[in-house]
Amino acid sequence: MNEGPDARRLTDQVAALVEAAKKAGADAADAVAVRGRSTSVSVRLGKVEGTNSSEGDDVSLRVFVGQRVASISATASSDPTTLAERAVAMAKVSPEDPYQGLANADLLAKMVRDLDLYDPTEVSADALRDAALAAEAAALAVPGVTNSGGSGASAGLGGLVLATSHGFVGHYVGSRFGRSASVIAGEGTGMERDYEYSSRLHFADLEAPEEIGRKAGERTVRRLNARKAKTGTVDVVFDPRVARGIAGHLAGAINGAAVARKTSFLRDKMGQQVASAGITVTDDPAIVRGQASRPFDGEGVAGEKLLMVEKGVLNHWFLSTSAARELGLVTNGRGARGGSSVSPTSTNLAVEPGERTPEDIIKSLKSGFYVTEVFGQGVDMITGEYSRGASGLWIENGEPAYPVAEVTIASNLKDMFLRMVPASDLDRHHATASPTLFIEGMTLAGS
Repeated sequence: MNEGPDARRLTDQVAALVEAAKKAGADAADAVAVRGRSTSVSVRLGKVEGTNSSEGDDVSLRVFVGQRVASISATASSDPTTLAERAVAMAKVSPEDPYQGLANADLLAKMVRDLDLYDPTEVSADALRDAALAAEAAALAVPGVTNSGGSGASAGLGGLVLATSHGFVGHYVGSRFGRSASVIAGEGTGMERDYEYSSRLHFADLEAPEEIGRKAGERTVRRLNARKAKTGTVDVVFDPRVARGIAGHLAGAINGAAVARKTSFLRDKMGQQVASAGITVTDDPAIVRGQASRPFDGEGVAGEKLLMVEKGVLNHWFLSTSAARELGLVTNGRGARGGSSVSPTSTNLAVEPGERTPEDIIKSLKSGFYVTEVFGQGVDMITGEYSRGASGLWIENGEPAYPVAEVTIASNLKDMFLRMVPASDLDRHHATASPTLFIEGMTLAGS
């Protein structure tokens, strides 16, 4: 979907849905159309395992009758009048919700910013296959790699058109390209698996398949001959891949919907110190070529860059219109459409970098645990309790000593945030980005 016939057709469709809703008796309404298109190729051991292609348009309509709301989703070919009548009938028998409604008209985006989210490059299935094969070959060439877990490449796009009954109409489209490789090292019970990937909005920004394969192979081999570490208190260094998960937990804790439901351990901490003074967390939906950039949110509001946490102090919740009204606040343009509903979410979230390099942090440790993977569901967002299975590398006298596996690390996120130190290696090519993170004094359960 671009500025051509696709955009015009879908714009006409959502406008017709809104008009049909008003004629059916809705006091207000909004409608979205979502277009998705993707092609992917997967290979293993030099052979194509699968080629997949999909394309589709879906629409959803939200209607408001007084303080009652109902939503309905369908394919883009559905009749607008029929959908609108069904939605209004549903709304009339729904319970009242005083927090629902369209975003205030004065908050709506006045213009749709060009964030360079769309790359029209067409990548053939043959080119995707060749990239996947090249990544796999590079991974298998790493000494110690014994088998392939598969490699893949993909290309696609997603677009959104939004129309509201108070006059807003806007659309945007973003492309997405990806490459990945997964391999196995070792034999029998000593086998280990790891992976590497690259995902970008513009094709030219992707990492080379050979680089992806090499990194996948090296990450896998360094896991070989792992053993348990001793139970005790340990200083932990989180690899950026894992640190992004820690940043995601922070984002979940400052989500306005969770705060309104009282399911966040930070729900009473607005304006207070929730992290160390070295932690600043930004969220910016308007980054050019940003992985989660958007010129307006799922309600038509143009969000601006926010310092969610500044020098450890909590400044903002992520807010959609309904979450904001429930908290007595105003939306900050973080509403995201999920089917026919709207919920607050982060956009381009980043834990801003510190001054020390990861190497400096590691060299400063007499002993510690460099975590490269966590697993399990041991995070309680109501209390902040954190307990995850983990693997990585043991640090002795400032150097990696041996691989570690089959251990558990535990603490409370409230304490972890207050002891968290960011390194300088932030990579912003992720919707949730974080540098290496250092946290003192976690509990390790091992041998």
